[in-house]
Amino acid sequence: MADHVDYDVMRRMWASAAERVRNAKQTLSTLDAATGDGDHGTAMGKVADAITRTMDNHGDKKLASLLADIGWAAMGTDAGSTGPLYGSWFLGMSEQAGDTALDAAEFAGMLEAGVANLQLNTKAKPGDKTMMDALVPATDAIRTAANEGRSIADALNAGAHAAAAGAEATKQMVAAFGRARHIGERSIGHVDPGAASMSLIFAGFTEGFTNA
Repeated sequence: MADHVDYDVMRRMWASAAERVRNAKQTLSTLDAATGDGDHGTAMGKVADAITRTMDNHGDKKLASLLADIGWAAMGTDAGSTGPLYGSWFLGMSEQAGDTALDAAEFAGMLEAGVANLQLNTKAKPGDKTMMDALVPATDAIRTAANEGRSIADALNAGAHAAAAGAEATKQMVAAFGRARHIGERSIGHVDPGAASMSLIFAGFTEGFTNA
């Protein structure tokens, strides 16, 4: 197994992530129905379809342009706030991805650029019961693994575990964003659907890289 993420590996990682999201659409909507309007699974399904459709039509084999094209496709989906949030994440990642292949440190840098761009479009932070509760810990875990000189496979596995733990931790949080914020402490006891879907994406990364 190569210790880098090139164009073909990146495609497999995102294909696996998109498939996991599509398979969990009903679960995600059920989670959302507990505290919101119950449409998160549908919204994420549209984003997953945008990812797959863009990859199917992409031709220049450059990481940056692939991520940018996915970002604009996500922006254009009829998925409520989910499309712009994921779109800004992808566009941020595209600015750091380069054209050829990424080692563990470079992959961490790509994710960090995505988080930075996303933070320009949302005030949500870890602890607010949102997608950030899975995304930020996963990104930090991958950076830590990279700094320790661990392989990309190990780094991705660490990221997946951190995302899953972050999503589970939202069960004890009071929502600060979205419709769930209107029910206050009644949101405690429910996993945030945005964190859950982000956790699926990092699990998909690990699966896609392992099978590459």
